[in-house]
Amino acid sequence: MTKTFVLALGLAMLAASPVLAQDVIRHTNPNSNFPIARAVEIPAGKTTIYVSGAVPSVIDESADRATPAAYGDMETQTTSVLQSIEKTLGDLGLGLGDVVKMQAYLVAPEGKLDFDGFMKGYTKFFGTEAQPNLPARSVMTVAGLVSPGWLVEIEVTAVRP
Repeated sequence: MTKTFVLALGLAMLAASPVLAQDVIRHTNPNSNFPIARAVEIPAGKTTIYVSGAVPSVIDESADRATPAAYGDMETQTTSVLQSIEKTLGDLGLGLGDVVKMQAYLVAPEGKLDFDGFMKGYTKFFGTEAQPNLPARSVMTVAGLVSPGWLVEIEVTAVRP
């Protein structure tokens, strides 16, 4: 029994060693401070979590839910969506630092995309001193989302450390 215990303990220690416990590798854009990764490598053995698209919460109950007034401007909606994603990840024992890929779908009312507003919301959560990990990211302008009041929908892929 002692021999089995020592062998099991040795294997457990070896498995936890830095040689075998590889980390996610985030490749940044050279000569750029734009807060996204140009690529992310996920080592073998990591669990990948796909989070469904999240949409903004109502901030003004008196406003018509078919209008952005019920959900706020682009920055407010982006912040709301990322808070929702942060909660979902937290429920799974993860955080925004575990996000490796993001797809953002943005509506441009009257043909005017508020990308600055999106970035103001995004940079509250990514590329900060508290949370420096950057995901690979795609942003698409779409004609509309399910609710005409929504300006933002974001889905993410995370990796369990």
